[in-house]
Amino acid sequence: MSPAHNKSESVGAALDALDGGGEPDRSVLRDAVRALLSDLARTAPGRSVEVRIPPFGAIQCVAGPRHTRGTPPNVVETDPMTWLLVATGRLGWSDAVDSGRVRASGTRTDLAPYLPVHPS
Repeated sequence: MSPAHNKSESVGAALDALDGGGEPDRSVLRDAVRALLSDLARTAPGRSVEVRIPPFGAIQCVAGPRHTRGTPPNVVETDPMTWLLVATGRLGWSDAVDSGRVRASGTRTDLAPYLPVHPS
């Protein structure tokens, strides 16, 4: 099995757990979050926005001025379950931001053009 296939499998397993009325195991959710972050990094290459999904991962993406020191000016942060939902299109970007489930600060943090990164 290739690493790419394993990543797709973790996202599928996490969504299957949700569809079954449960929550994904922590390791499945971790792998799904990391896979979806990797997909976003490939979809929106760059280093102007930092996307943080604690405690599982963080990436830099979106073309534009590169951040080099201190707190990045463009930061997106959310919890793992919300990231799974937003990245797969099960929760809309603007709904997640408007409800406070996603915190996005900075002028380049609208990720809507890059989502979903792994359609469900």
